[in-house]
Amino acid sequence: MEKVSEDGAIDVSNLLAFEDISSGLTLFEQGDVLFAKITPCMENGKGAYVATLPTQYAFGSTEFHVLRPSPQVDAKFLYYATFNPVYRAYAAENMTGAAGQKRVSSRFLKDTRLFLPETCEQKRIAAYLDASCRAIDAAMAAKRRQIEVLDELLNSIIHQAVTRGINLDTKMKPSGLDWLSEIPEHWQERQIKRMCSLVRGQFTHRPRNDPALYDGPYPFVQTGDITSAKKYIITYSQTLNELGLSASKMFPRGTLVMSIAANIGDVAILDFEACFPDSMIGMIPGHKTNLDFLYYLMRAMKGIMLRSAVLSTQLNLNYVRIGTNFAPFPPKKEQEDIAEYLDAKEQEALAVKETLYQQISTLTAYRKSLIHECVTGQRRITEQDLHNLQQRMTFDDK
Repeated sequence: MEKVSEDGAIDVSNLLAFEDISSGLTLFEQGDVLFAKITPCMENGKGAYVATLPTQYAFGSTEFHVLRPSPQVDAKFLYYATFNPVYRAYAAENMTGAAGQKRVSSRFLKDTRLFLPETCEQKRIAAYLDASCRAIDAAMAAKRRQIEVLDELLNSIIHQAVTRGINLDTKMKPSGLDWLSEIPEHWQERQIKRMCSLVRGQFTHRPRNDPALYDGPYPFVQTGDITSAKKYIITYSQTLNELGLSASKMFPRGTLVMSIAANIGDVAILDFEACFPDSMIGMIPGHKTNLDFLYYLMRAMKGIMLRSAVLSTQLNLNYVRIGTNFAPFPPKKEQEDIAEYLDAKEQEALAVKETLYQQISTLTAYRKSLIHECVTGQRRITEQDLHNLQQRMTFDDK
């Protein structure tokens, strides 16, 4: 169920000889509608319509129900009817089982009524939704690509500013660094450990999830909190009590934290005192280093850091090696000017991205609403509606 496209078509490209297929898998065939049984897949709208198969039959996960339409039911219409967010919400309300493992029962699907128009109208509605959803999905994909391009542009601006400065007329000199050809003549190459203190996070107690350590007054930041932060870590989801604090270490507000496991190389600045585990390091700027400049420099150097990553059970950064990397450092006043310039550029980019995210959210809501209105008869689709839509899309393609 993971390989499902926006329009519900399932990927059946993984082919095995019949004798190599594991027992206990679910059998389905062309024209079937697959409906996820469990949370969160079902609640997230996971479902698929098996449009084409290279063979008569296929096998898949046991975690979906197979809905096989009768001759009076158009398969694609059935897909949209069960994909309808209102129907999905009703199914979620009727799930059975323990929290986190609730399931949609086959009895629910058998007993729940769907009100169907004539088969010819089902086909017309399905064709209209196919075309409409394809256009909506294309618009959302274009906006996601705009966000990607904006991120690429911002990263380029950051890299240029922290390696060449913001004065384009500055005279350059060879950097002496293997990852950077030139730096401004008045800048210096320094090891990172000479410009800031690097301290590894700490959490020595085992097992780590011992509930006796948590739910106290001390914030306990995780690697995921770095990734979700824009620049400053302003929220946290876990706290330590006195026992937990004794197994950890408190870092001051204004510490630059870097993940050295999981989402390695991600950085953010603590906006409060906090503890964190040994999967993160704290970087505390020295008197010649501006905190905000260091933040942008570490963002620009993420790829350089990854070169020294060590693969064991997962990719990890050695925090000692981080400190031995050389980087270009301008005078502190210039660091402050560069950081201020980049703060402004980042705010501009965030404002544009927020608008794009809102537009994607609006399109997502419209897509759901359109499906609901069409499969419930609140919006009647005529042959002329379908013809006009197809004509518009043909014109747009040109």
